[in-house]
Amino acid sequence: MRALRTIPVMEEFARDIEEVCPNAWPLNYTNPMAIYAAPQLRKNGNDLYPEIKKRAAQKNKTAKHGDMVRFDYIEKFGCYCTESSEHNAEYNPFYIKHHYPELIEKFNIPLDEYPRRCVDQIAGWKEEYGKLRRQNELPHERSHEYASYIMEAMVTGVPYKIGGNVLNTGGLISNLPAEACVEVPCMVDSNGVNPCYVGPLPPQLAAMNMSNINVQLLTVEAAHTRKKEHIYHAAMMDPHTAAELSLDDIIRMVDELIAAHGKWLPEYR
Repeated sequence: MRALRTIPVMEEFARDIEEVCPNAWPLNYTNPMAIYAAPQLRKNGNDLYPEIKKRAAQKNKTAKHGDMVRFDYIEKFGCYCTESSEHNAEYNPFYIKHHYPELIEKFNIPLDEYPRRCVDQIAGWKEEYGKLRRQNELPHERSHEYASYIMEAMVTGVPYKIGGNVLNTGGLISNLPAEACVEVPCMVDSNGVNPCYVGPLPPQLAAMNMSNINVQLLTVEAAHTRKKEHIYHAAMMDPHTAAELSLDDIIRMVDELIAAHGKWLPEYR
């Protein structure tokens, strides 16, 4: 539903860019919130995973902590996932389950983490706004964000390496579809943003990514065609939704969400 609200706004930006500055590069800072698993963790040529798995299993057994889902992934799927435990629990059907509420406590999943973070962020913004209003001159310091570094590299030609979200064109991750958005190392210079080839993910990780990529592609299809049936399809294919609800329940839920979002969504037929 968030994507269906956002995509029409991004399309308006794209039309403006096409009309006013067709050669410009739009830099999107919207967090894609996609899962990324790290299958190659080495130091000086040595595989670090045996020690990582050992320590993760021990920590999960001895104390509650904020990474219990991620550490469980290491044991069950063989790789460390860089996304947070609470988001991993949302994206996949294994941990937040209506009939197994004890999993919430077992894996220490903070269901209220995001609302709490929003409250803290809003308070922080208000404090910062008040601080800036009291100053005679606004501070001007380079932030840690990528934008100015990307611009500098493109203008000067001095290479700058980033982790970028790009289309999987040319099979950057070879066992994911070309139309998927993937996060890979990118070298930025006067030729633009040049993504680097990664190769295949371990098959279980490619399968996990596909379970969410399918939903993303169906959502994009819904946004482009304005066909409500593809919103249903996207929700049906969502691994967490499908683990909890019947097809008829999913359709009813989608209808309720569309009604609740009201004017923020375009018309779907």
